[in-house]
Amino acid sequence: MVVAASLLGLAAPLLAAGGGGDGGGSMPSASAPQYDPVVEFNAGTAGMQAQNYAEAKRRFDHVLTVNPRDANANYLAGMARIGLNDAKGAVRYFEKAVKADGTMIAAHKQLGLAYAASAKPDKAQIELDVLKAKAAQCGTTCPDAAALQDAITAITNAMAGTPQASIDSAASLVFASAAEGDSAYLEAVGLINQHRYADAIASLNRAQRSFGAHPDILTYLGFANRKLNNYDLAETYYRQALAIAPLHRGATEYYGELMVERGDLAGARRKLAALDAMCSFGCYEAEELRHWIASGHGSQS
Repeated sequence: MVVAASLLGLAAPLLAAGGGGDGGGSMPSASAPQYDPVVEFNAGTAGMQAQNYAEAKRRFDHVLTVNPRDANANYLAGMARIGLNDAKGAVRYFEKAVKADGTMIAAHKQLGLAYAASAKPDKAQIELDVLKAKAAQCGTTCPDAAALQDAITAITNAMAGTPQASIDSAASLVFASAAEGDSAYLEAVGLINQHRYADAIASLNRAQRSFGAHPDILTYLGFANRKLNNYDLAETYYRQALAIAPLHRGATEYYGELMVERGDLAGARRKLAALDAMCSFGCYEAEELRHWIASGHGSQS
């Protein structure tokens, strides 16, 4: 199967505008989220940039009601609390961020700083050790070398009692632009078409830093992880996408394909019925899933 951006109803201008993917403009159902996480994420980053941390906190908390495991939203929810001088309150959000994405150096750094500010030196040391291990593996020339050294220095100084700014990353915290997010997303689509799924996941994660829990990005994260046989993680992403956009045809089709691969033909038929209900005059996604169910295993291309 060749994956194209249009399959998920997402062109670059729509993503930059914070669209919700296929079905995103329909009347919300009783089970639909109360907040649009893309709109709330954009408003939260705007609040951070304006140093309106109370507004940013409110917006990122809204995002987390819809997608509580999102690493970027948890990290930024923590940063908003740091801006409000609430290091203790920030800790649990940074903890969730590093649990969701252990490669997020900024989250490890801020978690270490928050532990130090909360008089938890043992836990701060753990984060420092994690970062030192990453730095040793990274070396001095890898792309993350400077960020790792900065994080190590910051936590070391904080544990030694060197005063830290209330939000030391107010100037250095860089929010990816919509253009950068679009570029990362389109790069991911190309990588998926080349079957370079691990690289595609890295690009999709970069796109998430611009747009948060966008259902199209979540759907492709599910697709790429499924192709790497990370079935449980793929299912999590499909569920998250459909929680945000219940009429998302791409997520519905791909979730149905995952069910076929797992031998759950009854579940796949339910997804096909949902697609048939969405597509009054037929659509590619329904026909593709119908083929998967008929063949019992679908196309593996």
